[in-house]
Amino acid sequence: MLDHPTLDHLKALRLDGMAEAFCELQSQDAAADLSHAEWLGLLVDREVASRETKRFEARMRSARLRHVGACPEDVDYRARRGLDKALFQSLLTAKWITDKRNLIITGPCGVGKTWLGCTLAQAACRDGVTVVYKRMPRLFEELELAHGDGRFLRLFRSITKAQLLILDDWGPDRLTATQRRDLMEIVEERYGRGATMITSQLPITAWHDVIGEPTFADAILDRIVHNAYRLELEGASMRKTIAKMDDEMPQT
Repeated sequence: MLDHPTLDHLKALRLDGMAEAFCELQSQDAAADLSHAEWLGLLVDREVASRETKRFEARMRSARLRHVGACPEDVDYRARRGLDKALFQSLLTAKWITDKRNLIITGPCGVGKTWLGCTLAQAACRDGVTVVYKRMPRLFEELELAHGDGRFLRLFRSITKAQLLILDDWGPDRLTATQRRDLMEIVEERYGRGATMITSQLPITAWHDVIGEPTFADAILDRIVHNAYRLELEGASMRKTIAKMDDEMPQT
């Protein structure tokens, strides 16, 4: 039987998972019947699980998702919003990301575009994918400031190196010349190197006008749209539906 000095050594080595498993086994009478190999196997298994959990949590913190709690298990496929269940479930795997494909989620306000995007992001983080989430209006503000204070290259690299980049809430404001150039640089740098997800209330047919300058618009959309999966949502606002259901619930 392992003794407490061993527990101290595990903690000193920052083997937290093994230390937790050690404490549990110490308190279980049945553990006395385990062989040395079985003891070691249980400790190692716990350490592996602990480290993967910590890596997942680190990826989630780094992603800075808008809806941190959005997860695949909570997706409501019964909601009337035109969600393609088969396609969405295939997107929950990381294959489209490793294949460097893009994803476009469109639909009216409140149908759950951002929430579904964050759900896919959490699934990606579970699979070891690095994710960066940015709301488009806020991203352009950050880029403008970065141009002025010398941080542009650092910010640009942090955006473009992620395996999955989420650009949330595209449009409807027309892009400025600087915004067009910045977006073109991001899209060009990521093309063939990473997956990009875009959510928008606007249909794809309206994006050309939002970008503004035809040459830039053609180049940007060619790199985004041609290899993109599409989720085209419809229906009433999920937020309004949920609020109405809450109002109709009997008070206790």
